[in-house]
Amino acid sequence: MRIRGLRQCFVGNSVLPRLPLIWHRTPVHELPSLAKKLGRKRLWIKRDDLITFGFGGNKIRGLEFLVGDALSREADTLITGAGPLSNHVRATAAVAAKCGMRAAIIYWGKETPQISGNFQLVRMLGAETWFTGSLDRSSVDVHMKSMAEQLTRNGAKPYVIPRGGASPLGVVGHVLAVQELLKQFARRTSMPEVIVLPVGSGGTMAGWLLGTSYYKAPWRIEGITVSRPAYEVQAQVLQLICDTERLLDIRSDVTKHSVVIHDGHIGPGYGCPSAEGSAAICLAAVEEGVFLDPVYTGKALAGLVELCATERLMDAKAVLFLHTGGQPGLFVPGQYP
Repeated sequence: MRIRGLRQCFVGNSVLPRLPLIWHRTPVHELPSLAKKLGRKRLWIKRDDLITFGFGGNKIRGLEFLVGDALSREADTLITGAGPLSNHVRATAAVAAKCGMRAAIIYWGKETPQISGNFQLVRMLGAETWFTGSLDRSSVDVHMKSMAEQLTRNGAKPYVIPRGGASPLGVVGHVLAVQELLKQFARRTSMPEVIVLPVGSGGTMAGWLLGTSYYKAPWRIEGITVSRPAYEVQAQVLQLICDTERLLDIRSDVTKHSVVIHDGHIGPGYGCPSAEGSAAICLAAVEEGVFLDPVYTGKALAGLVELCATERLMDAKAVLFLHTGGQPGLFVPGQYP
C-alpha cells in the first residue's frame, strides 16, 4: 500500500490527516454571454470539474480527508457505493488505485451489459463491483456494512465511505473550498452575492454553508436538489453541518432558514436526464463552451435559469455557479441532450 504524502491539516480547532490530491485552485471565470441571457450583471463559474485528479469533480475534495483518515487507520480496502453513474464512486476508485488499496464498490439495481461513463472508468481502475439487485438506494448501505464485516472476518482492514462521501470528514473538503474562493476574490473589485450549486447527498452544500459562516463570506448559498425532495435533503444538510461542527470543534450561525434548497428540477428521477437539464447543458455549451453533466450541473443550471426569472434572485446581480463535475455522464447513451 502506497501512503506517501499523507499530511496533517489544521481545520477549525482540529487536526486531521489529509491526502493531498488537489494541487491548484480550481479556476473561476466569468460567463458573459450567459450572464446577458439571464439578466445578470456578473455571472461567474467555479470549475471544480477541472480538478486534475481522477477525471475531476468536487468529490475529490472530500476524499482528501476521508482517505486520509482511512490511511491513518491503516485500512487496506475502501468500500463505497451508489448508482453506476456515480462521480463519487469513480473518484473513490481512482484514489484507491493511486494508494494501492482495494476498492469494493456496491451499486444499487441490477447489472446491465452496457459499460460506459463512470462505470467504465471504475472498471478501468480495477475496482471490484457488486449490484444489490434492488432499486432502493438504501440497499447499498446494507450491503456495504455486510461487505465490511465479511472482509474483516477474512483479515482485511476495510474503511466504509458513505454514499456520496456525505459525512463530516467529507464535508471538510467543501468547507475549505469556501476559503479557496475567498482568496480568489480577494483582489477583485466585486464578489458574488449568491452561489448556486447542485445538491445530491448534501455534503457539498453542508460544506459551503458551514464554510461561508465560519470564514464570514459575504454571499448566500442556494441549492438545486437533483436527488430527493428539498425537505429531505435540508434535514440531511443540517445534520451534516451539526456533525461537522463537532468534528472541527467550531460553531456556526447556520439555521434551518439558511438552508435554501429549490425543488422542481429532479425530472424523471435521480440519475435520469430531464428536458430542462438537457436544454441547460446545450445552453452552456453553445454560449460559453462549458460542458455540464446530465445528473447534477445540467439540472442545477436549469434551476438557476428559472430562479433568474423570479423575484428570488431579482436583487442579485452577481452570481456564481459551482461546476461540480460529472462530464463522463455525457457519454452514457440516453444521458446526453
